[in-house]
Amino acid sequence: MSVTQELLNQVDTLARKAGAAIMEIYGREFTVEQKEDKSPLTEADAAAHHIIVQGLAELPLQAPILSEEDTAGFAGADEHGHYWLVDPLDGTKEFIKRNGEFTVNIALIENGKPVLGVVYAPALNVGYVAAHGLGAFKYEGNAEPVAIHVKAHQNGTPWRVVGSRSHGGGELPALLEQLGEHELVPMGSSLKLCLVAENAADIYPRLGPTSLWDTGAAQCVVEQAGGIVVQLNGEPLSYANTKEVLNPFFLVLGGENPFGEL
Repeated sequence: MSVTQELLNQVDTLARKAGAAIMEIYGREFTVEQKEDKSPLTEADAAAHHIIVQGLAELPLQAPILSEEDTAGFAGADEHGHYWLVDPLDGTKEFIKRNGEFTVNIALIENGKPVLGVVYAPALNVGYVAAHGLGAFKYEGNAEPVAIHVKAHQNGTPWRVVGSRSHGGGELPALLEQLGEHELVPMGSSLKLCLVAENAADIYPRLGPTSLWDTGAAQCVVEQAGGIVVQLNGEPLSYANTKEVLNPFFLVLGGENPFGEL
């Protein structure tokens, strides 16, 4: 299946609509609950989820939906290997802290690979859109999207490493020591992957827990910008097994893997 520019635009419009609902709640007092896994849940998560699910149901491409806010309602990919993968509000902790570093993530998965991805940061009014065969683009506000590309690390310069604001991972310092000279760029949500995609960082090592919906859309952006997202053993990060929603540890790279197989 070839993903069209029209479909990508429709999904981007949907992400922006969900983002507007999130910002309405962001601008006032809101309640915070706790899910079974102790992660926070706000009314913004639920509002964005409903908008996205309703919007996806109206698109010409019909596929099952796996959303962080309704995992029980997902029975698996369709007969073509398609499903929508959604995180209505990625970076809920950043939302609660009101630091702006949260996103709406929508991806289309085909046979275990993300072939369309939209990452929208409503507080920053910045979006990243990508699709197989179309490339990867970034837009700010209502400006025209600009093509983005990764760039390999330049020898003799410090590695620009993206790190999580809320989930560091205990093994990260040892890994960074192997890199040598580096500078750490803290960032929340799936924006970390997008920084590599737009050549604002060289590498994002993730040695802490993430779920499929945290990474699918941004992985598409990275890959269509020429980068790679791989497990520590060098295998691609896959979305084929939806019975296991937790990702293995992974690396996001703009160039060659400096570690080999870990």
